[in-house]
Amino acid sequence: MSPDPRAALLEVRRLRVEFSTRRRTLVALDDVSFSIAPGEVLGVVGESGAGKSLTGAAIIGLLDPPGRIAGGEILLSGRRIDDLPPEAMRKVRGREIGAIFQDPLTSLNPLYTIGRQLVETIRLHLGFDAARARQHAIGLLRSTGIPAAEARIDHYPHQFSGGMRQRVVIALALAADPKLVVADEPTTALDVSIQAQIIELLKTLCRERGTAVMLVTHDMGVIAETADRVAVMYAGRIAEIGPVADVIHRPLHPYTAGLMGSIPAIGQELERLAQIDGAMPRLDAIPRGCAFHPRCPQALPLCRERRPELAASGASRAACWLHAAPSGVEDEADARGTGAPPGAEQ
Repeated sequence: MSPDPRAALLEVRRLRVEFSTRRRTLVALDDVSFSIAPGEVLGVVGESGAGKSLTGAAIIGLLDPPGRIAGGEILLSGRRIDDLPPEAMRKVRGREIGAIFQDPLTSLNPLYTIGRQLVETIRLHLGFDAARARQHAIGLLRSTGIPAAEARIDHYPHQFSGGMRQRVVIALALAADPKLVVADEPTTALDVSIQAQIIELLKTLCRERGTAVMLVTHDMGVIAETADRVAVMYAGRIAEIGPVADVIHRPLHPYTAGLMGSIPAIGQELERLAQIDGAMPRLDAIPRGCAFHPRCPQALPLCRERRPELAASGASRAACWLHAAPSGVEDEADARGTGAPPGAEQ
């Protein structure tokens, strides 16, 4: 079941992000809406350029100019944060929202020990004195699996392996005990065995702390292992959102079905993997109607003219005319044998 919006920690409502250029204004995110409950992990997946990382950047207030939030609202614990002044947003970021990025070296200052960086963050947001902040930092390093934390707290980032650095970044993100963590591709730069450890660490921390997590990734294996729900993005919009088991095993949107079909099953012998023909449209060439229709094997005439909204189908919602078509269009889809996307059968 989807979380009760009244209990949501994070609510994103009809978010729109634009980039102004000399020639025109490009819409990078258009009408993006979702919520995350306390202790829930929402996975966000899609091809490169779908808008996953941009959504996370908008939430934590780190959009690079000329990008700007042009519409919609972002609420944290019922308080609107997208219109806060920069200084007020800096207090929210770190204290109430933590961030984990793909490359830990970009999150850590190579000139300072990890202890100094942790202690400064803790003192800034929690107001602890130096001794108490250091003990809190050591506890964080222990909780994230750093061995000999009392000694390693005085080491520099280059003295840690990639997996250990990512654990330090997770400790830094959790330093002020935030309500929400935005994790943008936190396992991409790591080998498979370390990925599994980081995934398990994120799951444990969510369970023990009740922290909500927005997990941005292109890896469906990570989503399957970690997330409670998953949002599939395409061309700056959410194509489908629902419980992770439903989206993986019973996809509603043809794009989601294509993503699932491209993942080989263990023990399955195939000469070629399935693929989605074509490529993600550029921001200055997003087609009319459903943005996916040029690549969709089940496109209806309506798909080329009108953009579908997210519509409920079971526990999931999909922006697809196959599931939200006006009267008469369902009959056309059924007549063509397109009543359900490929991969939806059991």
